[in-house]
Amino acid sequence: MKQIVLFLLSLLICFCDTLSAQYRTQIFAENVKTLQVVFPYDPLALPVMDLGSENHLYISFDELSFDLKNYYYRIVHCNADWTPSDLQEADFMEGFTNGQITDYALSSTTTTPYTHYSFSVPNDDLTLKISGNYVALIAEDNNFDNLVATACFSIVEPLISVEAKVRGNTDIELNGRYQQLEMSIDKGGYNVRDPLSEIKVLIRQNERLDTQVADVKPTFISGNTLTFLNNRALIFEGGNQYRSIDFSSEYTYGAGIERIIYQNGAFQVILSEDRERTGRGVAQGQDANGKFIINRQNSYNNDTEADYMWVHFAFQRSEPFLAGSVYLLGDLCYNLLDESSKMRYNFETHCYEKSLLLKQGGYNFQYAYLPAKTSKGLLEFTEGSYWQTENEYAIYVYYRPWGGRYDRLITVKVVQN
Repeated sequence: MKQIVLFLLSLLICFCDTLSAQYRTQIFAENVKTLQVVFPYDPLALPVMDLGSENHLYISFDELSFDLKNYYYRIVHCNADWTPSDLQEADFMEGFTNGQITDYALSSTTTTPYTHYSFSVPNDDLTLKISGNYVALIAEDNNFDNLVATACFSIVEPLISVEAKVRGNTDIELNGRYQQLEMSIDKGGYNVRDPLSEIKVLIRQNERLDTQVADVKPTFISGNTLTFLNNRALIFEGGNQYRSIDFSSEYTYGAGIERIIYQNGAFQVILSEDRERTGRGVAQGQDANGKFIINRQNSYNNDTEADYMWVHFAFQRSEPFLAGSVYLLGDLCYNLLDESSKMRYNFETHCYEKSLLLKQGGYNFQYAYLPAKTSKGLLEFTEGSYWQTENEYAIYVYYRPWGGRYDRLITVKVVQN
């Protein structure tokens, strides 16, 4: 009897963990690389579609072999905080929520063999009926207890408008290290009975997960307008322009790359040792706010002809941080501050080092310092932080009326300072 009780208790714990899972775009299998959720015509855009539009998001990844795998996807509707909603499949979709990924192609003329898999949302077997957050769970052999990857995207029904701007004059200092977001939400004729409880707002700077601000409340409400002014929760580090590398060619390369060599059966991209940028002002040049684009020069199909290369990052520092760690930041690590992005200090070279197997193209990245026992990465001590830095802020506004069963995404606004 005791064993039965313990077994049921373990099942309950697992069930509760599943319900409380907070989904992120990330990879769980070591042999899977380059997970992307993009519009083919605009790969740098946010993975957000208008409800009922004819657009398609393409979800793709590579598996590092020529052994064909049976991959399946399952679509899950999520709340504003990216936990699974309580909706049944029939509430948010028409068609089949599960599907096999049958679109695949083998790599060609690459030193690293891989198989490229992809599928689109929506597709002939799947139509999504409501707005909100969604995640595509990806598993091998239909075993969704052992996920290969999760790919997040959103569907918006633009029912209200948002005006926003970024200023350097913040509530804690004047034109220094920080930026402050100001915004107003005009719900117009859209009926919201209790904006304080029915409206949820989430803000991300450069799609970073560690610094996102969730469920921030307006400073005041006047008529149809919710105003967010002088709100300390909306103060962000300005940071610095992202560092950039481009290894789309094996033979020619630009700034930041010391050399590319072929060694141990693969190309090795040796980057120049990066140094702290604190106190040096804002770096010159444009960036893509942490994103990347897959590209191989003179190829016909980047999906299958771009090669994989070991990229060796080195961040120079005379001695390691004693009260924290250094992480690579950007879409190349899916903006996750975990073991996949954590750098190790080499006492012989006096550098934090990390090697990643990346597909050819152009990448943005930064070095973030994470103090011990915290979850928010800081740039001031590695990249410097300046109010003039160009950043992208994405504002997601959700609506759930009293008695509602899910969070509707009623607008997404992107602001660049």
